[in-house]
Amino acid sequence: MVLILIEALLALIILVAIVWWTMFSGRKKGEPPGSGDSQQRKDSDN
Repeated sequence: MVLILIEALLALIILVAIVWWTMFSGRKKGEPPGSGDSQQRKDSDN
């Protein structure tokens, strides 16, 4: 029983680490200007 709890805790820690890494390891200055949804909308309108 204790082994299952340790394994579940380890899986939760790994999940939190992956989410933290993907949220906060982006570019230092953010996205460059001109990229993003606004640029894609302009291209799709033409």
